[in-house]
Amino acid sequence: MVDSDIKEMRRLVIKSFHITEASFSDKTEIMGQSLYLRKNIVDDITKDEPLIHSVNIEIIKPNEHDRWVNSIMDIIPISAKVLGRLGEGITHTLTGIYVMLTGVDTEGVQVAEFGSSEGILKDKIVLNRPGTPGENDIILLCDVVLKAGEGSFRTGPTAAHRVCDKMVQEIRDKLKKLNGRYCTEKHEFYDVIKPNRKRVAIVKQVAGQGAMYDTHLFAKEPSGFAGGRSIIDMGNVPIIVSPNEYRDGAIRAMH
Repeated sequence: MVDSDIKEMRRLVIKSFHITEASFSDKTEIMGQSLYLRKNIVDDITKDEPLIHSVNIEIIKPNEHDRWVNSIMDIIPISAKVLGRLGEGITHTLTGIYVMLTGVDTEGVQVAEFGSSEGILKDKIVLNRPGTPGENDIILLCDVVLKAGEGSFRTGPTAAHRVCDKMVQEIRDKLKKLNGRYCTEKHEFYDVIKPNRKRVAIVKQVAGQGAMYDTHLFAKEPSGFAGGRSIIDMGNVPIIVSPNEYRDGAIRAMH
């Protein structure tokens, strides 16, 4: 078979911008390798969220892992769609910093399904693995306190993910505007069809059993929440996801 037989379906370009410093400021912006997050952002992201008691946002530096955190609900990369939809076009992403969502309710009940992970952070997370921060990465902690008992229903953890996503979206809006020519790294990925060759499918089993044990797919933004659909609401039916959609953050774990 010659290369001309290969049919390109989708092209995804991911441009990375490395962050080495993060701090709070009067407004959210990205300048060079520094991320500044608006001080009063919590006031806006918690509006019209009746299930949320409070939200605390902290910046955890690489040498500050010997500290208490509530149960870890998710580790979320900060990525934004610049052109096209999930799985194609151009995506900007930040490296060197990741969002960590944690949750508890006002009575101290951790937001977790079959075992919580509250405790000293360095003992509760394995760094330098796919899906976790590196030992030199900054962690942007979004600690959500739900009202009493709300962690036992899907609506509570969903609200926690939603307010966290609102915070990340403000960063995404700045990330979209960065000049791609000044990216730290650039990677191109192609979804291709190779006629007369073996067809390979990877089966990934995802959570969809109720409460916070849920999975969202195909949000508006990479690894996002807004616009995504619950696998439970879709009836837990098989969903086909292309390799580039997977790379671009089409699946978001809700537990």
